[in-house]
This record gives sequence, structure tokens and C-alpha cells, in this order.
Amino acid sequence: MVQSSSAGSAGRSHAMGARQIYEALREQILGGVYETGSQLPSSRGLANDLGVSRTTVTVAYEQLAAEGFIEVRQGARPRVASSLIGPETSRTVAKRVGPIHLSAYGERLRVTPPWPDYLPTGLKVDFRYGDLAPSDFPALVWKRAMSKAMGQRPLRLAYDDPRGSRRLRQALQGYLWRARTLSCDLEQIIIINGSQQGLDLCARLLLDPADRFVIEDPCYRMARQVFASTGASPVPVTVDEDGMKTELLAGIGARLAYVTPSHQFPLGGVMPIARRHQLLEWARHNNAYVIEDDYDSEYRYDINPVPPLHSLEDHGAVIYLGTISKTLSPMLRIGYLVVPPELQEVFATAKQFADRHSPVAEQEALACLIESGGYESHVRRVRRLNGERRGTLLGALRRSFGDRIAVQGAEAGLHVAVWFKDLPRSQEPALVEAARRAGLGLHLISPLYERQSDEGHIDRVGLVMGYAALSIRQIEKGVEILRAVIKQVQDALPGHGG
Repeated sequence: MVQSSSAGSAGRSHAMGARQIYEALREQILGGVYETGSQLPSSRGLANDLGVSRTTVTVAYEQLAAEGFIEVRQGARPRVASSLIGPETSRTVAKRVGPIHLSAYGERLRVTPPWPDYLPTGLKVDFRYGDLAPSDFPALVWKRAMSKAMGQRPLRLAYDDPRGSRRLRQALQGYLWRARTLSCDLEQIIIINGSQQGLDLCARLLLDPADRFVIEDPCYRMARQVFASTGASPVPVTVDEDGMKTELLAGIGARLAYVTPSHQFPLGGVMPIARRHQLLEWARHNNAYVIEDDYDSEYRYDINPVPPLHSLEDHGAVIYLGTISKTLSPMLRIGYLVVPPELQEVFATAKQFADRHSPVAEQEALACLIESGGYESHVRRVRRLNGERRGTLLGALRRSFGDRIAVQGAEAGLHVAVWFKDLPRSQEPALVEAARRAGLGLHLISPLYERQSDEGHIDRVGLVMGYAALSIRQIEKGVEILRAVIKQVQDALPGHGG
């Protein structure tokens, strides 16, 4: 009788399908129940035994034959193929005996510590940065845009331009001029699967193992890791309240510099014009590229917009990186690069090699949204909502901690950096664990530093507190829990009078 651990024994009361029969017979052949060369039941006999049609059995036998498990001849019962090497064929031979051989790139990835991007479970409130509130997503508007895009299908389904939908690139070209005074040709825009793919393309095209790259300190860790995966070496440059201290670039030779000048991640500084010109002059002097990650410039509260680096120079030194992950959703995986003209062909080729092109339907839907004005209306709406969240967070922190904290980066973006003046950094593990037990997700600044002995706040506990995914009540509750947890950790300090 055909049996398997997944399907159990089959009888007339519960007929098996062709897939179940195939899986059961395959399992028995691999397990040695049917030896090499032995006969299987005839299709008619097995069909009668199982209470199924003969066609169902025939389909299962044909699949086994197609995969080389059995040999089928007209007028004869099927036999287990003589080419099989024994009952240990599949599961034991598949196990490697020797070491895993990876490329140099693979070896570098293997020893790279993973950066947790997953959502922890069981938390009441999580101040994780980078997430958005599901209620902010314009579901109905997006559904209409997707329906319109799908209703405008081309005459044939084919691969698209690796640079991305022409319609979307045209829409972005206009949007970037209106929103960021950034002027570019259509061919300079490359649609990518989120900013992370853009960073990966830059790393693979611009860096070799012996090269160096300039990175902010502290920095966006995923950018640092993707550049280092090429074998290039990071050169950290200290950040203050105005972003990267560009005067420290003097004498540094590197192939590229990665910066977040509109809202430095994670400390939130906005790079002033003088430093921007200094950075561009360094790039020209070193024949280097500057990667400008403009990840959340749509969110400005207490400051006027600062022109992007890209709009300040005409020497082709800046690669501009944008995304909709902070305005619509990180789940859509749509971003864009604006590359210098001399790089547009090689970036298009690299994108084609990576995944041919980004999903077309979503690109067309986004183009529709931008063309209609709906995207910019949405941005204005979520800017207002996140301004309210920001105000709630800052007010709650001020009431709970007063002048015992220092807040940075509140003028823009979707997170703030908070330093606790009377909590030494040595208490970070205790704080994070106590918060987790209380149902609160906290995220430390210290792992984002390249040089852990840096000056400034680094001797104190610092948190990156994202607020865009939280409701007003959750923010208030989260700060309430944080206050209790901080007190608990401080009371446990040696010599504390609490």
C-alpha cells in the first residue's frame, strides 16, 4: 500500500490526489522500500487499491518517470530506475562533507554581523526607526492607481528598460525639480528596488578591495556594510550638530564619500552650505564621487529646505539617492538614483544584471500618483501627521526627563537622537533588557559609531527614537514606560540613593 508520513495510509474513504501519490512513492523509493529495478504496482491495480481513477495514478507515474525515479515501458509495470544509486540517494548524498567554498565576497558576507531588520514580537511600544504607520498609507488612492496601471497593459508582456519605466522617470524628473530644485536629464534616473539596491550598485561599480571610502561617524550601518562587502576600507569622519565635519577631510584620499546631508543619520544634523561646498571641493580634488542619501528630506518642521548637493555642482561628482520608503511604504521597494551622465550606461547595465528591472506595475502606479498630484498631497498629509507625532514625543520627553536629556535632530526626519546625561553607557545592556521585559523596544546609537571611543556623547546612553509608526497614545505610553525603566536601571547603580 502507498503510504507516507505526510499523507498517511490511503483508502477508498479518503482518495489521494496525483501529487500525494507521487510524493508517497518518491519517499518510499528514496527510503529503500522499493529497491533499484523492483516493480511498482500497475496503474490499474494501484488505482483500485487507493480508490482513485487510473488517470490519477498515471499522472503520478509520469512525474516520477520525468524525474528519473522510475522507468515506464508500454505494456509493463513501472520499475525503479536502474540509474538510482541506492536508498541513501537523496538525503545523505546532499549533505556536504568538506568545507563550504565561497568567493572572497561571500567570505566577507559570512563574517559580517547581521543587522536586524525584522520586527520583534510581544512589544507594547517599539521606537524602531524606519517604519511607518499602516494608517498613513493611502490604500484607496494606491489601489486606484494600481488598477489604472493594470488597465493600461501593453500589447505584449515583455521585459522593460532596466533604467525603469519611462513614465515614472519623467514624473520623478518633474517632482525632483519642484520638491528639491534638482535638475537632471531623463537618462540619468535609474529606478531601483529601494535605496539599499542603490547602495549596492554604487559599491560594486565604484569600489575595489584596495580602495577606501569615507563614511559619517556615526552612520547608517547598512551603507557601511554594503561598501565594506567589496573589500574596501572605511574612513570614518566625525559628525557634529551640522553633520560631517568636512574640514577633517583634508589629506584623506578615497574613492567615494557617503553622506546624509539633509538629515544626518542618526544624529539629525543638517549640513550647512559652507560644508557642502567644502565636501564637493574635496571630491573634485580627489576625483571621487559623493553619494548623497536624501532618505527623508520630505520631512522638515522647523527649518527651510536646503538645496541638495546635486543642485550645487556641475562636475558630475554627486550620485543622488532617493526613496519612497519614508513617504509611502518600505514594502513597495521603489527608489531612484540620479547618476552623472558618464555613469548612466554602466549603472543601467548593472541594474539589468542584478534583476533586469524593477516591477513595472508598481512603477506605473507611482507615476500615475505623481502625475495626478496625489503623491505630493499625500506627502503634505503625512508630514502634518508626523509633525504631530514629533511634537507629542518631544513634549513627553521634556515632561519626563527635563534637562536630564539632550535631543538632537528634531528639526527634520522621522526620528530623534536622545542622550541621557546621567546614565553611563555601561548601562546599555541593562536598559535594553529591562525595556524588553517591560514591552518596550529601544534602539541604541552606540552600535552606529565606527570608533567607539569617539568624543562627545558616546560615554552616555543614547537612543535613536523613531516615531512615524506609532500613534499619539503609543508615543505617550512608550515614554511613560521608558521613564520607569530608566529609574529602575538608575536605582540599581552602585551607590545610587534611590
